[in-house]
Amino acid sequence: MNVLTRVLRVPVIKQLSLTISPSRNIVGKREFTRTLWNMCRPENVDRKFLKPSMACSCGCGGFNHIHTKGERELVEFLTEEIVAEKKAQKKKTLPSEIDGFKIKLNGADVEMEKKTDKERIIVNFNVNHTVDAEDEAEIEATADKPEFAEMRSKPQFEIDIVKGSQTLSFTCSFLQGEAQEGEYNDVFGIDEITLFEGEWNDKIYAVAGDVLDGYLYDLLMNLLEEKGISNEFVEKLSDFSTQYEHSSYIKLLESISTFTIDKK
Repeated sequence: MNVLTRVLRVPVIKQLSLTISPSRNIVGKREFTRTLWNMCRPENVDRKFLKPSMACSCGCGGFNHIHTKGERELVEFLTEEIVAEKKAQKKKTLPSEIDGFKIKLNGADVEMEKKTDKERIIVNFNVNHTVDAEDEAEIEATADKPEFAEMRSKPQFEIDIVKGSQTLSFTCSFLQGEAQEGEYNDVFGIDEITLFEGEWNDKIYAVAGDVLDGYLYDLLMNLLEEKGISNEFVEKLSDFSTQYEHSSYIKLLESISTFTIDKK
């Protein structure tokens, strides 16, 4: 995109989908069920459990040390759910770099960094509580052929442009809804901007993006685009976050199943 021909925004930008919290993080909501396969199963499905065995006085059947009905039902459900979630995975491996930004993972935290001779550009986000079913997705499912609701991760993210000991920092999030006539069709918007020396703390002044002068806001978006934070890059960020969040969810299900079975 040629930044010189960029259309200016009006001062009032579209309402952001996420709310800034003092902790510079975001809390969203997770769907109660991530897939529709269980809701589409016939109500008269015969759930087959192991028959009790004389090998254990509790009647668990002596199977993998599962000693209660609740544990058996949980492990059975998790086994089927893990298979369904793995089937829904579009990609099994995660890229280590996107558009020159090298990726580091630490639990739910993701850091993407690109270095030049004069500066470092760092993008940080957390995948927790960032997914929801697409509103426009039309789900048609039957008991014989279940379909999966598309889940997209759209995290709030921090962009730090570091020069020496100073950091120009942006808090950004994905925009909701379609652009109105005369507005630029941005994928993301600026929630907050600040400039600080050394380490950030909550005493440092920051200004909300929706009270910035419209022309200044546009120039800041142009600056981010020049640094590689374009609509296309942010879409790829969402793709990566979606894949990583989904793989983390599957690992959590597997860990819960192992925890339930394990009787150390």
